[in-house]
Amino acid sequence: MQAHRVLIVDDDPDILRIMQDNLELDGYRVIVAASGRAALESVRIREPDLVILDLALPDIDGIQVCRCIRDLSEVPIIMLTARDRVADKVLGLEAGADDYLVKPFDYLELAARIKACLRRYRTSHGASDIVEVGDLKIDGNQRIVWKKGEKVQLTHRQFSLLLLLARNAGRALSRSEIRRHLWPDQGLYAGSRAIDVHVQHLRSKLEEDPGNPVNIITVQGVGYMWSDAYGE
Repeated sequence: MQAHRVLIVDDDPDILRIMQDNLELDGYRVIVAASGRAALESVRIREPDLVILDLALPDIDGIQVCRCIRDLSEVPIIMLTARDRVADKVLGLEAGADDYLVKPFDYLELAARIKACLRRYRTSHGASDIVEVGDLKIDGNQRIVWKKGEKVQLTHRQFSLLLLLARNAGRALSRSEIRRHLWPDQGLYAGSRAIDVHVQHLRSKLEEDPGNPVNIITVQGVGYMWSDAYGE
């Protein structure tokens, strides 16, 4: 089984080093970020399985970083903070965090919370979620796609869009419906143009002829549909 990828976000190099050393000893693959912007970039590109997020960051407030991560991913988030007020905990959880740990903390407690978050995430996403359409096999749990047996690299948004289309194969989905499922908070992705761009990227990776797609087709006046039989 492939090791889980854990992203640690903290601007204290000593804390980063200590947590990284301990997590790697426990078999995790560790990604580190010392700022909010670096954290968001890592979530977009590296797609971690869990994020450990400090609230006191030098550039972007940790609460805002948490909200931005939630726009990108459903990845479990454990917040770290020196603030122990109930109001701070509630604010963090409402921003999308799955758990909350107050500094200073014992690593064994953090390790237990990581395992619990990953376990809850696996349970909530089901034991098996395999979708097969055309020459694709899509694993919804592991977020992996194979085309004719070869693994295809997709970003988090591209995968989410593909899975939505595949689960609704043969049914046209409007842009507003796609947006409602993938980006419920609207945010940066409120415009239809963003969806069109993601569709173009998917076609470039999955269609034999992206300029003349036969699977991810445009339904004029509606939106998009996965079809094994019809082109645009």
